[in-house]
Amino acid sequence: MDAAVDAGATHVGLVHFENSPRHVTFEQAYRLRMRVPESTKVVLLLVNADPIATAKAIDKVKPDVVQFHGNEKPEWVGLVREKLGLEVWKARGVKDLGTFQRAEAFRGKVDRILYDAPAQELPGGNGVTFRWDLLKKHRHTIPWGLAGGLTPDNVADAIAETGAELVDASSGLESAPGVKDVDKIAAFCEAARSL
Repeated sequence: MDAAVDAGATHVGLVHFENSPRHVTFEQAYRLRMRVPESTKVVLLLVNADPIATAKAIDKVKPDVVQFHGNEKPEWVGLVREKLGLEVWKARGVKDLGTFQRAEAFRGKVDRILYDAPAQELPGGNGVTFRWDLLKKHRHTIPWGLAGGLTPDNVADAIAETGAELVDASSGLESAPGVKDVDKIAAFCEAARSL
């Protein structure tokens, strides 16, 4: 967290999904969250959490943003956004141009769509890119960001090719699954701001 903040990241993420090598407990997430200055937003990633688990996670961690990264429906994420007054993001795996049409169901329900590679063994964090050229062919009506296999070596190209206004990386900043590399974090942030 300190490395991301020091490198100028606008957001830092906390994954609360037990199947992920990046999983943090509520207690760990809260302790990490308290290290982050107000100038950096904390994103809590949840996957298919039921209403009780979602409420508990938000109450315990106190994120600025909730990123839903499973099969959550527009009505559910919209309700979280409306009732709790939190910024809400929805991750969508890009398979084809139809992904963007289907994402329109989230307009007015989320603050941002995060376009990622299609789910594999994990819903995200697989270190896999997708066809970025698909993003150029779509007229976006919802603020969006780019995820999926981004690294210090490819993030500048990804931004240049897609025009992404926000980029998200996880596995591309690790020396091993779940082990963040402070040098890669710094290099990623520098490359993302280089354009």
